[in-house]
Amino acid sequence: MNSISVRALLVRGMIAGVIAGALALAVAYFLGESQVDAAIAIEEAHSHAAHGGGGGGEEEELVSRTMQATGGLATALLVFGVAVGGIAALVYAYALGRIGNFGPRATAALIAGAALLTVYVVPFLKYPANPPAVGNPDTIGKRTTLFFLMVALSLLLAVAAVIIGKRLAPALGNWNATIAAAAAFVLAIGLAYAFLPSFDEVGKDFPASLLWKFRLSTLAVQTTFWAGFGLIFGYLTERLLVSGNGADARRVATPVG
Repeated sequence: MNSISVRALLVRGMIAGVIAGALALAVAYFLGESQVDAAIAIEEAHSHAAHGGGGGGEEEELVSRTMQATGGLATALLVFGVAVGGIAALVYAYALGRIGNFGPRATAALIAGAALLTVYVVPFLKYPANPPAVGNPDTIGKRTTLFFLMVALSLLLAVAAVIIGKRLAPALGNWNATIAAAAAFVLAIGLAYAFLPSFDEVGKDFPASLLWKFRLSTLAVQTTFWAGFGLIFGYLTERLLVSGNGADARRVATPVG
């Protein structure tokens, strides 16, 4: 695969990432920010009660809540979209033609779905997102480290499952090999869930419905991003690879090695 072709995919991945980030931004703003505001109100009420109802102990915000919910959120999701879109495009460039007889759109959809599962859903089920006022500040470093460890384990185990499936396919057939690889992935993730520490730091007075809505909103943001990215990137790559960039497009579609 020549550098021009990889660059063409990389640019399209970043474009798709920005658009998907904008879609995720809309979901985060309209669905998630109200849950964050409600959690902050609970946190401030607790802080107010802890200081005996007085006004002492409050610090001036370095960044206003309005800026956090608009400019800060937009910057975070759009930068995330560009970076992750570029990485996904490089993965796509390697995977196209190597993971089965799938077309450009199907390959993009598979990569987006696998990314959502391994990078977010699997770690989320062990270490779900918490709103403000939930979680012990003394354990935030440990929780963050374990979350990223879970992400790394999920990615490595997913790659291992793909390799196992490809090696078993000649003997078992594609369907049985896929089932075996998926079962091995689930078993390994289950063991990781069992042996890695868990945290139960939700206060008894924190509304369960608010926690549930907040976590659903974070899942909705990630699902929107990856679904949007898969659809948009699949469309862009199909135009590149099928609709006509001549010999250069054919070189992208044919894996090397």
